[in-house]
Amino acid sequence: MSGYGHNGVLVRTILDTGSGGLVRRLTEVPAGTRHDGTAGPGGQLWFVIMGSGLLEPAGWLLRPGVGLWLPPGTHYGLAAGVAGPLRLDCAELPAGDGPVPAGSAQAGGPALADLRDAPTEVTGDRRFRVLFGPGRGCGAATQFVGEIPPGRAPGHSHPYDETVLVLDGQGMLHAGVDSRPLALGDCVHLPPGRQHCLENTGRRTLRVLGVFHPGGSPAVKTGSS
Repeated sequence: MSGYGHNGVLVRTILDTGSGGLVRRLTEVPAGTRHDGTAGPGGQLWFVIMGSGLLEPAGWLLRPGVGLWLPPGTHYGLAAGVAGPLRLDCAELPAGDGPVPAGSAQAGGPALADLRDAPTEVTGDRRFRVLFGPGRGCGAATQFVGEIPPGRAPGHSHPYDETVLVLDGQGMLHAGVDSRPLALGDCVHLPPGRQHCLENTGRRTLRVLGVFHPGGSPAVKTGSS
């Protein structure tokens, strides 16, 4: 589902896990314009894919590789620069089961993380960098960028919902007995406990933007085979 908002802003839903679960949307703000909104009851994790601009009223610079955590009810403005459109991924988190505890990460204000400042972590032959997660500014979910070299890793599962957006490269998703090709812009959902692996079938690194809910480390895997 897609739609144009004020100032020609394009918002497109690329994944909806249903039943009040994770929703992933791509938002494109035309050059020199602004998109205003309010984070939903579960909060939102944003990631800048292309372009530059500002997050207002904070005045934070937006550039590719920057992630944002907007707690529930946060009012925001995304102001695109004049050089070109500002394109972002938005992961809308499910609403919590009750009021947000005072002093928790969700009870605080918005936060910004830059991929350049995130340490590289390694699991097998795969690398990942976490922008947000428990103990890293967002207790509700984890946002990370993973890098997968050519080849296929063993199958595994995670104890949480996982959604993955392809940022660069090509590959195959193997989930259970099913396999499907992956290309730039594809987004997939992997429920808790689902055996899967991502295979890089190309020559360059396959880069993905992952979101886990609830939060957890990409290195935590179960049932590897």
